[in-house]
Amino acid sequence: MSNLKYKRVLLKLSGESLMGDQKYGITADMLQHYALQVKEIWDMGVEVAIVIGGGNIYRGIQAEKSGIERAQGDYMGMMATIINGMALQSGLESVGLFTRLMSAIKVEQVAETYIRRRAIRHLEKRRVVIFAGGTGNPFFTTDSAAALRASEIDADVILKGTRVDGIYTADPEKDPTATRYDNITFKEAIAKKLKVMDMTAFTLCQENDIPIIVFDINKKDNLVNLVKGEHVGTLVKG
Repeated sequence: MSNLKYKRVLLKLSGESLMGDQKYGITADMLQHYALQVKEIWDMGVEVAIVIGGGNIYRGIQAEKSGIERAQGDYMGMMATIINGMALQSGLESVGLFTRLMSAIKVEQVAETYIRRRAIRHLEKRRVVIFAGGTGNPFFTTDSAAALRASEIDADVILKGTRVDGIYTADPEKDPTATRYDNITFKEAIAKKLKVMDMTAFTLCQENDIPIIVFDINKKDNLVNLVKGEHVGTLVKG
C-alpha cells in the first residue's frame, strides 16, 4: 500500500477499446485484457472506478446523419454504454473481482441507479464500480461523465486509456511529425484545443484539481506503473 501514489482511481475506457481488431462490437480477448489489468492494480490495494464509452456500438453525435435528433441519439449512446458496462462487469467477475454496475439512467433489472454515497461505499468495500449511462443527460460525452464521477467520488486521478502513448501536438496516427507532451497544463490543453478529451471534461477537472493521465492501455504494466507513480503517458494538471 505504501508504494502507491494513487489510492482511488477512475479509469476511462472508450467503447472502441473493446472492439479489438473488429469494426464494431465486443471481443472476448479485449475484455479479458482489461479485466486482468484492473485486477492487478486492485490486488495492490487500489480502489477502482471505471467509466466506459459506447462508441463500439453507437455514437450519439453521429445520429443526426441518420435523421435522428441529437438528444435522442445521445440517449441511444447512453444505452450502448450500459451494454458495455454489463460486458465489462462479466469480464471483471470472471477474474475474481467483486463489482457493481451503476447507471445514470434507471435500468433496475441490470444495474443499480447511481447514488454518490452508495458508489463511495462500494469502493470502500473493495468493489470495482462501473459507471454507465454517461451523465444521464444528452449533450455530454462520457469524458464529461468521467470528470463528473471522478469529482463526486473524490478520485485521486483520471487514467484515460487510449491506443496511443499520450497527448500529441496532432493525431500521431495521421501526422508522422506529431510530438508527444510529457506534461501539459489544463490551460494549455484548452487553448490548443487538444482533442484527447472534450473541453467540458478538461474544465471540470481543472476546477476540481483532478489530474488526468493519458496513456497507452494496451501496453502491459502501464497501469501498474502509473499507480506506483512512475511517469507513463502525458500528465495534464494545474
